[in-house]
Amino acid sequence: MEHANTNLLESVDARTKLAGSNRMEILLFSLGTSETFGINVFKVREVSKTPFITKAPNMPSGVEGLISLRGNVIPVLSLAKIIGIAKPGQGLGNSMMVTEYSKRTLGFLVHDVDRIIRVEWDKVRQPENMAGSTQNYITAITELSDGKLVSILDVETILSQTFGEAPVGQIAALERDVEANLFFVDDSAIARKKIAEVLDKLGVRHKHALNGLEAWTRLDGMAAHAQQQKRKLSDEINMILVDAEMPEMDGYVLTRNIKSDPRFDGIPVVMHSSLSSEANRSMGKAVGVDAYVAKFDAEILAETLRPYLLKAHKD
Repeated sequence: MEHANTNLLESVDARTKLAGSNRMEILLFSLGTSETFGINVFKVREVSKTPFITKAPNMPSGVEGLISLRGNVIPVLSLAKIIGIAKPGQGLGNSMMVTEYSKRTLGFLVHDVDRIIRVEWDKVRQPENMAGSTQNYITAITELSDGKLVSILDVETILSQTFGEAPVGQIAALERDVEANLFFVDDSAIARKKIAEVLDKLGVRHKHALNGLEAWTRLDGMAAHAQQQKRKLSDEINMILVDAEMPEMDGYVLTRNIKSDPRFDGIPVVMHSSLSSEANRSMGKAVGVDAYVAKFDAEILAETLRPYLLKAHKD
């Protein structure tokens, strides 16, 4: 426990460098069952013993109450209850992870925190044919050296299921004569749905991929085809929107691949990530992203994309 806490609060720079090397660090924890769960260390601000939690009325299911943390009042969620594996009468668990996600600070109650492991993103797979109530909440699976599987939680889905989805709201379409095509990649089903909604309101045609490796395979194929046809790929794709952390290839490596390949000249890359810290922005800049947008504000996303799409049309 102490070991995890110390590790979390140290070597932020080292973890930032990891992002561009297609590796990530996962904090392992349990929820009172035999299954091992994980969360990207980038999302975790601190780990502590479960504090006193103040009950509050009209809280969504799974929200145990509120705590005051350095002057901020934050909601505390029982992960076991939210993902449907809490046993009747099960306590709140020994540990709380404080996470910062999409500009939101939350406490996640867990049974126990284990340790931090470092994994290659290409060893992280999308879950397939998973049974049980947890499947909707798992974004990826990886394997430990002893063969044990780790289920990495999809925090976006947990947030939207618990607090509801913010409506996308009013977004003005691009000018009537503007035809724009965008390719985006995100491993979260909730995020893909939201991005598609924003693009539909803008009036932008779009294709998407579910992880970084799939995105690169498809983009590489499209670039090869355009080259065969002696056309510029930028005539077919006006923009690429990438998530930062994804199974099999992260958004930093994907961006580096795109930016170092002359076939993609003239196609801006925007990184869209729930990891909103300065460290992540600077990592994005280091690999050449044209803009960095924190998830999820539909209006800010639309207004970030708009000038690039209009410029591509004029070019």
